Amino acid sequence: MLLTIKTTMPGAPDLGYALHKHPGRVQRFDQSFGTAHVFYPDADEDRCTAALLLDVDPVKLARTRSRSTPDFSLGQYVNDRPYAASSLMASAMANVFRTAMRGRCDARPELAATPIPLEIVLPALPCRGGPAQAARFFEPLGWEVSAVPVPLDPEFPEWGDSRYVTLTLTGRQRLADALNQVYVLLPVLDDAKHYWMAPDEVDKLIRAGEGWLAAHPARADITRRYLANRRTLVRAALGRLADSEDAPEDALDHTDIDEEQPAATVPHATDADADADAASAHGATATEDAGATEDAAPVTLAERRGRAVLEALREEDARRVIDLGCGSGKLLSRLLQDAFFTEIAGADVSYRALGAAKRRLKWEQSPNASSGRLTDLFQGALTYADERFRGYDAAVLMEVVEHVDPPRLGAVEQVVFGDAAPRVVVVTTPNSEHNVRYEGMAPGAMRHADHRFEWTRAQFREWAGRVAAAHGYQVRHVPVGDDDPEVGAPTQMGVFSR
Repeated sequence: MLLTIKTTMPGAPDLGYALHKHPGRVQRFDQSFGTAHVFYPDADEDRCTAALLLDVDPVKLARTRSRSTPDFSLGQYVNDRPYAASSLMASAMANVFRTAMRGRCDARPELAATPIPLEIVLPALPCRGGPAQAARFFEPLGWEVSAVPVPLDPEFPEWGDSRYVTLTLTGRQRLADALNQVYVLLPVLDDAKHYWMAPDEVDKLIRAGEGWLAAHPARADITRRYLANRRTLVRAALGRLADSEDAPEDALDHTDIDEEQPAATVPHATDADADADAASAHGATATEDAGATEDAAPVTLAERRGRAVLEALREEDARRVIDLGCGSGKLLSRLLQDAFFTEIAGADVSYRALGAAKRRLKWEQSPNASSGRLTDLFQGALTYADERFRGYDAAVLMEVVEHVDPPRLGAVEQVVFGDAAPRVVVVTTPNSEHNVRYEGMAPGAMRHADHRFEWTRAQFREWAGRVAAAHGYQVRHVPVGDDDPEVGAPTQMGVFSR
């Protein structure tokens, strides 16, 4: 199996920094099913190509077979897997390029954060559905796609084409995004995963799909194929994607799962009735949407959270609002649609997120901006005092604090409650106790790959009470989503006022 990654950016050999693999060395990485080699066929100033070559050992592959796997004897050793780029290559990518896939590059942080020209080639990719399927999955992500069918035998063209294609992707992408997209879509195009499907596969999909999968027009098909049609896992993943900040406003997918597929046999926690497929598909438990009519689309947790924040601001008569950690601008969009709010601003530490917010809000030509309601949209870190945070009736930190490293949380408290000191602060954060209600979520896992922690209700109340007392606020707690009698609501909200 072979994967090549080429760039023609200025200083092309810096690709080695982003991949954390030196262009001047051949490196070997042992895998449970063979050996992965990383090397650079060329590394010139204006062009650099990194290659990942996976040498599959059929004996190793057979030895990794679980007891539940059928024993096809000779079929274990003689098959097409050593020549196909599929889930084995995806596994090797995750092992070899782990840091690059997380977008980390301490030596060249700007390189990891910036889209660069890339050409990714997979000479032998199993693709059920042919070239059109490859284009369907990759083109919405901004790639120019070339998928050339591989003939069964060039000497006998009348035999037709195999199910393999030579796939070439060309475009400008962040390297981490490109690697994660390929990682997810390799087994999706193959439409077969070659190892046991456990609940943590949902977490892997959500982590690798961050920033692109929730908004993909084929997200339901991608999710179903990636999770091998395991109904429970598919419903859980689609629910979490629907609640993602990256999801479009109408991201209420119907899973269209093959009813003939057996449900996953791995254990999972659930509070949803087995018949509540619609609620599960949208990330809500059956009880959350018990009031919905049969024809009504269930309301996502993200939707409920946004409504709860706006309701809290109205109750506090807070008309001038800054969204701290505004992300892609979903809350800002809601605020602008409500004439009650007269002055609105947003700040985020991520330039990429601000770019998405500006596109969502049509910042350059927005009539709301020109009329003065959307007064500012700027880059800023909550760990540093900034005069631009001051002067508002309210500050909102919606799903923000859990992204802060605990040692730096004190700095955020001082900046928001001490220096900016608005009359009202609204904070929402996940309730970790409720995680057991998400089907397919691994024990101890967090809802987002970037979460540094997730609080229980008691922990959040302790933090909120301490911060309120230190800075002269009163705080009231509001559950968001159905308030489960055992584990509470999925989101907890604190409304600080003085």
